[in-house]
Amino acid sequence: MTSDLVRPLEGVLVLDFSQFLAGPVAAMRLADLGARVIKIERPDSGDIGRTLAFAGRRMDGDTVSFHAMNRHKQGITADLKDAADRERVARLVARADVVIENFRPGVMARLGLDYETVRTLNPRIIYASVTGFGETGPWKDRPGQDLLAQSIAGLPWLSGAAEDGPVPMGLSIADHLASCHLAEGITALLYRRERTGEGGLVQTSLLESMLDLEFELLSTHLNDPTVTVSRGGRHSAHAFLPAPYGTYPTADGYLALAMNPVPRLGELLEIPELCDLVDPQSWWDRQEEIEQLLAVRLRTRPREHWLGILDAADVWCAPVLTLEELVAHDGFDAIGMTQEVLRDAALTRDGRPLRLSTTRSPIRVDGHVLTDPMPAPMLGEHDAAIRAEFGS
Repeated sequence: MTSDLVRPLEGVLVLDFSQFLAGPVAAMRLADLGARVIKIERPDSGDIGRTLAFAGRRMDGDTVSFHAMNRHKQGITADLKDAADRERVARLVARADVVIENFRPGVMARLGLDYETVRTLNPRIIYASVTGFGETGPWKDRPGQDLLAQSIAGLPWLSGAAEDGPVPMGLSIADHLASCHLAEGITALLYRRERTGEGGLVQTSLLESMLDLEFELLSTHLNDPTVTVSRGGRHSAHAFLPAPYGTYPTADGYLALAMNPVPRLGELLEIPELCDLVDPQSWWDRQEEIEQLLAVRLRTRPREHWLGILDAADVWCAPVLTLEELVAHDGFDAIGMTQEVLRDAALTRDGRPLRLSTTRSPIRVDGHVLTDPMPAPMLGEHDAAIRAEFGS
């Protein structure tokens, strides 16, 4: 655990009713900042994230991804369709600072745990809700799933080459961004409550997170409808930037080139055809030709050879690392983005301690990185302790 640091959200009690990704990760972000998070799951099956495995990998009966996104939390079970359990949860709500939920619109109202009801129990509550596609409109009842949000937002048309079909982002970017927005809104309302005593409601959705990500694209198109997505050649990395912006094969790997003057690259890489392209408009008009010339030349030598030349000239470039290259690199080790969480042998299914390597919070506070060995909870692990503490 990070020592001699009072974390900013210490003393804040969060009830996490959410499951799988956007909501649980928002709660985890608050836990990293010092909040006490109690995860509330259905009996028997728990959060669907316990079984919906990233890459099919599990540890101690739960998915690795569940462990990673629910670290630093306590866990209890409650059947929210059962009156006695709802009453028990209501007593917790009355003493909490934050409630997080990510059910489809209308579900929490049917359970008697919507914002309007909850704030009668606790007027100072910060109620945080994340949906797939908002609370109104023709998409509101669609499943709140990452690929679906990416697809409706048109994100898959922004990657790949002109001849490709849609290319979705290979990670749950909508969920992760929504978790950031939700955590941001919660902390803002907590600050307002300190000033005014007033609780509040913060809402976001996967779709809104995707549209926010596309702010450059949407702002430009809305003000000039002639601007549309027109993907470039096979090496292009951006539909709205000219050559050389893209990724290129070398003799032993790939190299990324960002915004750079094409004639300068021609000089450094000894490609005479590029040296005369001094008009930036030609970097658009002859984009595929430029990319092809670069690709042919860069294939002739190893990546480190080209990096030596380009880095010395302060050219904007970087190696395109594989997963294995990334985790083996000194740069990955230097940034210290990993931590180990531990589950005591007395709580594991096989009686052996669980050690799980995962990422830490990307935020540093007063020079401290935020780490903590507290693992994700076993299903219902803290039922007895929470009942004893809260009389619930």
